[in-house]
Amino acid sequence: MSSKVTKLPLTPLSLLRQIRDVMAQDASAQVRLDRVVKIIAEGFASEVCSVYLLRAGDIMELFASEGLKKTSVHLTRLNIGQGLVGAVAAAAEPLNLANAQEHPNFEYRPETGEEIYHSFVAVPVFQGGKVIGVLVVQGKEVREYTQDQVEVLQTVAMVLSELAISGDLVNLKEIQSTAGGVLVQQLSGTQLCGGIAKAVAVLHKPQLVISNYVATDIIFEKEKFDDAIKELRESFDNYLQAANLSGDDAKREIIETYLLFTQDRGWITRVNEAISSGLTAEAAVKKVQEELQAKMSQLSSPYIKERIHDLEDLSNHLLGIILGKPLQPDYSDLPKEFILVARNIGPAELLSYDHSCIKGLIAEEGSASSHTAVIARAMDIPTLAKVQNATAVIQDGDVLILDADGGNIYIRPSEDIESAMDKHIALYTKREAEYEVLRSLPAISKDGVRISLNVNAGLFVNTASVLQEGVDGIGLYRTELPYMTSSDFPDAEMQSQLYAGMYNQLPDKRIIFRSFDIGGDKKVPYLNAGDEENPAMGWRATRIGLDMPGILRTQLKALITASAGKPLYVMFPFIAQVSEFDAAKSLLMKELSNFEMAGKKLPTSVKVGVMIEVPSILWQLDSLMPRLDFVSIGSNDLMQFLFACDRGAAHMAGSYDTLSPVMLNVVRQVVAKAKEYNVEVSFCGEMARKPLDALALIGVGVRNISVSAAAIGPLKAMIRSVDISELSSYLDYITTIPDTSSRGWLANYVRDHGIII
Repeated sequence: MSSKVTKLPLTPLSLLRQIRDVMAQDASAQVRLDRVVKIIAEGFASEVCSVYLLRAGDIMELFASEGLKKTSVHLTRLNIGQGLVGAVAAAAEPLNLANAQEHPNFEYRPETGEEIYHSFVAVPVFQGGKVIGVLVVQGKEVREYTQDQVEVLQTVAMVLSELAISGDLVNLKEIQSTAGGVLVQQLSGTQLCGGIAKAVAVLHKPQLVISNYVATDIIFEKEKFDDAIKELRESFDNYLQAANLSGDDAKREIIETYLLFTQDRGWITRVNEAISSGLTAEAAVKKVQEELQAKMSQLSSPYIKERIHDLEDLSNHLLGIILGKPLQPDYSDLPKEFILVARNIGPAELLSYDHSCIKGLIAEEGSASSHTAVIARAMDIPTLAKVQNATAVIQDGDVLILDADGGNIYIRPSEDIESAMDKHIALYTKREAEYEVLRSLPAISKDGVRISLNVNAGLFVNTASVLQEGVDGIGLYRTELPYMTSSDFPDAEMQSQLYAGMYNQLPDKRIIFRSFDIGGDKKVPYLNAGDEENPAMGWRATRIGLDMPGILRTQLKALITASAGKPLYVMFPFIAQVSEFDAAKSLLMKELSNFEMAGKKLPTSVKVGVMIEVPSILWQLDSLMPRLDFVSIGSNDLMQFLFACDRGAAHMAGSYDTLSPVMLNVVRQVVAKAKEYNVEVSFCGEMARKPLDALALIGVGVRNISVSAAAIGPLKAMIRSVDISELSSYLDYITTIPDTSSRGWLANYVRDHGIII
């Protein structure tokens, strides 16, 4: 194979300027596209340049070519994944081959006459993170194109994307999701925040139009980008200092996370490289956003996918600054009350709307772990995500009833539906008022038993919810945030600042820090864990920390630094053997010893615990309990491992009940063993946020519960209406009955004893 390399006879910038001039001509889109492929072929000193565009049915159709037979244009079609072009579209990545015909994906299409060509380079054309076309260059010589040439082609593809979606080449309805018309009255989705709301629809439209793609002054464009980054950081700083943000710590911490994004060197470097290739600052930001979105969307981890939306949100704000567009929506045109409908929406975009006006949120994308979901819960906005075709079916001004509790949306509801849902809304409003009255009251049962209520921090903490009466602190602070928002392992200084911030906001409340639970199904891009058939049971959490002790020791150093002069609680997750806990604890003790020898200020006390979530540890409790200070039962993993039932498998949903006698007896066993060794035990899984399930946990001996902030009110109402001594006797009986679930028995008990559920 020849190693000969052909250099571009034109500079990348001059090539882009020629293309820009063609794009500005008064000619049809097809004529301009034909002229562009000719310019590219000449600029690359290659015989062929072709453009394929996406058509309905995930088909790539040849739309223009210089070098292939003209009769093949609009005739040659390839499915996504078919042939080399289809492979590029499927992978959303460039393909550079010295001899295309040797590649296993090569598919001979006789109508094109391409059998005489060997060299092949193709790049995807993106729009909205989706591949909508493929740009191809081919030549007769057996040679690879240089990396510089590939990058130039990627830049050209960015410019061509606007022509591709103009609607003059392909009817946009072909490649957009469509569904129904005015007769569609109901959609469904996944609850992110409960509640019921009725209001008119407002469609979120964050798209910013870029009119200038080709730079005339590279230095000026880089300065423009640098200035925009500075202004973006200043705008976030100003937002943090706004008076209406006081006490709203979920919002504050998410904005602080965005400040971390704006300092990511890898992202900033990629944008500057795109500007150097000849793009304007705004086009470069969009190019990097599109490429990252397409690449990350192919990862299976939902946590990584949520970071896509954060990056998109950040990029949109940055584009708004560069283009001189206001970051705030124009409130003058918005209704006083509305339900926001979006394909996806970032937390900063959501925060830019007037909180008092938003009565609900509907999104086609998103998950419970997203930053947007955290903000929605902090705002107490009824929210549904994964609502297919929401933006296609719902129109601005449509009357909507959003039943997030039931997972349904009623669009332009009939009178009978509206009347029935109005009654539900009135009942919901009444119950929320009752919960608010309980806010200042302690969580004490009718027979005087106090239940310790704590808040799960998720990714962020709403400090107001932790400071209320009857809430003892943070029962589970997940420390994954710095790992999920960094392009590499976060250093000790960054982490210690975050942890110290929590101590400062909650000086008199206990905070239990769980060491990082990354890996498995929470993959981070810089941790090369490889593919795992069962990631939930794979290389994750403490297993990673013990195999790579440097990163666990870095986190432990950060925790010790942040807790100087304060009590430190550390909990290790996913412990399957006592020896794993011993090894993790020894790392902590070693770091404490190093701090002491260096004369650094230490925590006032150190308490160490584990999460009970791997069934194997249940048979090691007598060895484990004397070694630790507290345990916390995590029902999410424990439940799926007990029953070998993947909690993420839709077809298995409901197969096994959390209120099965098996699960309740396991909890009772842990509680009894912890009491025997004078070890504190708490429960922090999703099971505890449902009042009926929490009632069962209390009945088998749990006295410390940690849940999301939104669940505190309903749980407190339940606790204050129950006699726990009577309940415990009843649970002793029903957990001996060999039923698949105790739910029906417990529901009858609730009804008969007037317990508030």
